[in-house]
Amino acid sequence: MRFTHDVIVIGAGAAGLTAAGGCALFGLKVALIESHEMGGECLNNGCVPSKALIAAAKRAAVAKEQDRFGIQMTAAKVSWDGVHAHVHDAIAQIAPHGSQERFEEMGCDVYRGHASFVGKKKVQVDDVVLKAPRIVIATGSQPAIPPIEGIEDIPYLTNENIWDLDQLPQHLVIIGGGVIGMEMAQSFRRLGSEVTVIEPGELMGRDDPESVAVVVDQMKSEEVMFVTGKATKVTPGALGSFTVTLDDGQEIAGTHLLVAVGRQARIEGFGLGKIGVHTGRNGILVDARRRSNRKHIYAIGDCREGPRLTHVAGYEGSNVALEITLGLPTRVDWSALPWCTYTDPEVAQIGMTEAQAREEFGDRLTVIREGFDHNERAIAEGDTRGHIKVMTAGKKVVGASIVGKNAGELLLPYTQLITGKASTFALGSAVIAYPTRSEITKAAAFSAWEGTVFGKVPTGYAKTRAWFRRMRPF
Repeated sequence: MRFTHDVIVIGAGAAGLTAAGGCALFGLKVALIESHEMGGECLNNGCVPSKALIAAAKRAAVAKEQDRFGIQMTAAKVSWDGVHAHVHDAIAQIAPHGSQERFEEMGCDVYRGHASFVGKKKVQVDDVVLKAPRIVIATGSQPAIPPIEGIEDIPYLTNENIWDLDQLPQHLVIIGGGVIGMEMAQSFRRLGSEVTVIEPGELMGRDDPESVAVVVDQMKSEEVMFVTGKATKVTPGALGSFTVTLDDGQEIAGTHLLVAVGRQARIEGFGLGKIGVHTGRNGILVDARRRSNRKHIYAIGDCREGPRLTHVAGYEGSNVALEITLGLPTRVDWSALPWCTYTDPEVAQIGMTEAQAREEFGDRLTVIREGFDHNERAIAEGDTRGHIKVMTAGKKVVGASIVGKNAGELLLPYTQLITGKASTFALGSAVIAYPTRSEITKAAAFSAWEGTVFGKVPTGYAKTRAWFRRMRPF
């Protein structure tokens, strides 16, 4: 077979762009195929627009605190047109990073159209057949739509079309209390919508319950309504309104419905069955090197079974690029996998939660907890909500859960600690700028060694102990 390219990449989101760009920079001839917008879900209807909306909502929330710190403010006046423009301006500013022109400059041949396998090493785009010895599938995911009676009879929202709203919802009903549901619930409430979240299980179920409770209490104080139950039916009403019926008979009326119950892999219609690529319940099955059962075909990002996060997609894209270009087998390592939910306060997690660590290590587990109410930067800013919990097995850190202002920014040291590239002893003895919220990471690291270094410290020496934690190396 005469190949047209060294590698074909299907999908130009975070995973595909990283893989294609990496291979091209190493001098390989790359075909990059995308049927929709370049940049994928994160840029166009995920991370970027949601964080832009969150930023606008935070500004509105601050203005509502009309008398704080001795500062008088007037009430916020929300212009939905202005918020909408800000969201789309953020997308437009970042779009050039993943544009067709940029990747063509890198040396990629970019094809805009639908890809379909017509052979194990052949992919057709419109009337063009491309051939390569290595193929990377990075087709992403799409919103999962639950089987709710009548849902197709109303113009429901997902993360793909909520950014096109031409007016602020009067009453936004959200089915799903995960990351998307919670971020959007708080944001739209702060912008002026009534908001009701429907969730049959635990809110933000993959996170530490103690961290989640801090966020839920905050959102309840902002009058976000939470309802426990499973939506079974949606009934259209007058003037675009609707009623959601729950499995216990409760009825909730609203003007806009957001479905946010998770994601499903986008793997249909690409001819995977024709070439025998194995798929599972929710994605292409891959090994630790991201290879499908057809070893020359890789699947990375949301289209394969596994964690669905933009930084995971980029990590896998770079791994696959190294393997294809240099022949270096690269295996994924999720022991220090971080994620963050950008509510206010933020909820950040890396490695194991306390529940997971207890199941794994039992009595060997130690949980170190530090509250922001003892962090002097947090006190000065008047925002002491939240805490950090560090899970250790012996002196080895296996996970950290953080809830508080800018919690996601505090995860980086724990990447090094969990992977063994640094130690709690080293972090506890580091000199950290004062006053910063990151001092809480040093305080937690100090606690891991406090008993070893000082023995049992009498309660009356709490102030001395706090001084050592912040200012002095061991």
